[in-house]
Amino acid sequence: MTATPASSAAAPPVVDRETWLRERDELLVREKAHTREGDAIAAARRQLPMTLMPTVTVRGPGGDTPLVEVFEGRRMLIAYFHMWHDGKPYEHQCEGCTFSTCHMQMLDYLHARDVTYAVFCEGPYDESAPFAEFMGYRFPWYSAKDSDPALADGRDFGFIACYLRDGDKVYETYWTTGRGVEALMTTYHALDLTVYGRQENWENSPEGWPRVTGHPWRLNGRPTAQWSRPGVETLDARKARLDGPGLSRSCCSTKRGG
Repeated sequence: MTATPASSAAAPPVVDRETWLRERDELLVREKAHTREGDAIAAARRQLPMTLMPTVTVRGPGGDTPLVEVFEGRRMLIAYFHMWHDGKPYEHQCEGCTFSTCHMQMLDYLHARDVTYAVFCEGPYDESAPFAEFMGYRFPWYSAKDSDPALADGRDFGFIACYLRDGDKVYETYWTTGRGVEALMTTYHALDLTVYGRQENWENSPEGWPRVTGHPWRLNGRPTAQWSRPGVETLDARKARLDGPGLSRSCCSTKRGG
């Protein structure tokens, strides 16, 4: 991913404050309607029926763990099903799942509402758990690689599933994938408030607005969030070490995952 410098990008027209406030208020009407529709959809989501889960396990630091124990005593569970590429280095792991899960570092508010958040990884625990440690993830990490297929139920990894516990019984209440996973991506919600938005090619933006090139969730051959991790060599440092012109292209595919 490479971003167009904001200093060389186009900008909105300049108007007096009265005109600006009037147009802002016109948009606010649409924003409030959007919020109310979102509230109505959330209400419908809460009224969906639920389905009983069979007895399944995931593998965690203590070995095979029943799904009911992943709740950690809470009533609800949000699980993100994380894609994994067996045997690949960290920089080749799923950039979409990294983008989703890296936002979920503060769990206090979920816990206060009786919700546990956990990740079920597609890869083996012994291989993927060090990745979670490398990323600094504070949430529980499990492997679903050898779990009963009923857990994923034929769905491709890269989705969210929500569960309710009633005693020792577990029910699935909701799931979503694709852009539904943006519920976790608070960076996107913040970017949507800015004048240039997400700067991705699919957006309906005026001519001259900045656009990222390459994969929007990768930077110089890694999922973007990995560059801040301890021990990761920066591109400038790598160039200096190699004493060469540097890397001219990403070290991995730009195929979008998650």
